[in-house]
Formats: sequence, C-alpha cells, structure tokens
Amino acid sequence: MKEQLIKAMQRNQFLNMMYISKDGTVSKRRIKIIKIAGDSFQAYCFTRQAKRTFMIDSVLAVVPIIHKEREVV
Repeated sequence: MKEQLIKAMQRNQFLNMMYISKDGTVSKRRIKIIKIAGDSFQAYCFTRQAKRTFMIDSVLAVVPIIHKEREVV
C-alpha cells in the first residue's frame, strides 16, 4: 500500500480512498497526498475540506481519479 501512495504522491494524483478509523468506522475519502512519513501520511481531504493525517495500515483501498479531457467541437 505504501508504494501505491508514494507513486500517487509523485504523480500528483487525486485518490478515492476507503479508510477505517480507530473506532472501526469505514469512510470513503477523496484525497491528495501532501507527504508520507513513516507509517502515516498527510493529505488534503476533499470530503472534510481539511488537511488530515492518516495511518497507512488503516487504508483499505485506493483508486486514482482519472480526469478525461472532453474535446470541444
């Protein structure tokens, strides 16, 4: 998982993430990774509209968000 997060940060990608909190609540977040340090990472969470710290071990899944350019005719 850490390797996927590092790649996303290097590519400046936005991610959809499934995350489980300490109390067992699962949430879907849209994030952009700011930095990775040890077993946690900082990201801007568009769901909460704030910078948040997440534990890598609590990430269930990440999927890059790919924006396709629409061609104007």
